[in-house]
Amino acid sequence: MPLVTTKEMFAKAYEGGYAIGAFNVNNMEIVQGITEAAMLERSPVILQVSAGARKYARHNYIMKLVEAAVLETGLPIALHLDHGDSFEICRSCVDGGFTSVMIDGSKYGFEENIALTKQVVEYAHARGVTVEGELGKLAGIEDDVNVADADAQFTNPAEVEEFVSRTGVDSLAIAIGTSHGAYKFKPGQKPQLRFDILEKIQQRLPGFPIVLHGSSSVPQEYVEMVNKYGGSMPDAIGIPEEMLRQASKMAVCKINIDSDLRLCMTAAVRKHLAEHPEHFDPRQYLADGREAICSIVRHKIRDVLGSSNAI
Repeated sequence: MPLVTTKEMFAKAYEGGYAIGAFNVNNMEIVQGITEAAMLERSPVILQVSAGARKYARHNYIMKLVEAAVLETGLPIALHLDHGDSFEICRSCVDGGFTSVMIDGSKYGFEENIALTKQVVEYAHARGVTVEGELGKLAGIEDDVNVADADAQFTNPAEVEEFVSRTGVDSLAIAIGTSHGAYKFKPGQKPQLRFDILEKIQQRLPGFPIVLHGSSSVPQEYVEMVNKYGGSMPDAIGIPEEMLRQASKMAVCKINIDSDLRLCMTAAVRKHLAEHPEHFDPRQYLADGREAICSIVRHKIRDVLGSSNAI
């Protein structure tokens, strides 16, 4: 099976009341852990690459790793550019074999966002690639995305119909209370998603796939593991998983997960090296990291996304 676009994935997810996990990848072990989990859970999956990850791993290496995952698993896998911030990077990924790209024009005004997004859509659609746009601004820091709390903005439901109709995007990332990074809320601050906004958007765009960014919810056990073996990380308070599950039963068809993976892999590697200081073979400690990735992705697919046995 070749790489697929997100179009059919999202149609099935909307109808089935589940979401597809979009997991960020940076190296071989992460790709293997994610796709092994998806294979065991019989779930479609989106492997997504940020501009920073593409620069780190390099485009051709990413492509071959993902192509190998398709051959190994036989899964429906979409390869997606996460937070493309220019037409040029989107064009490069489209030309280089990605089956989906995100153009993030949320830092611009409404009209400029539409113009940039439409330019990417016209180029991508002519080559059979799907496009995700964004309205609203999420706070937080992740790779090249850095938005202060004061600059965050909820998506305005009154704008979504015009944005989608004028740009032709295939999915829309919205801001309803999630945020980038592991540390999303201050002590005493209660996480809350604006389901009222999501419901209004769903009413205005019936059947249209919605995307949530910044949706990691890091299990406390991994924070404690990192700290036990030499870290000094504060509690990572994320969006409660039951809220994400509720969103996936509504219009949300794609949920992005990144910080969870980074933290659990780091925890597993630190634990291994602390318990086996004599080990110097990367295959030994990275195997534990890969196993941790597989475990947390299986949990997300089963208990948060609801996409187990969707293929």
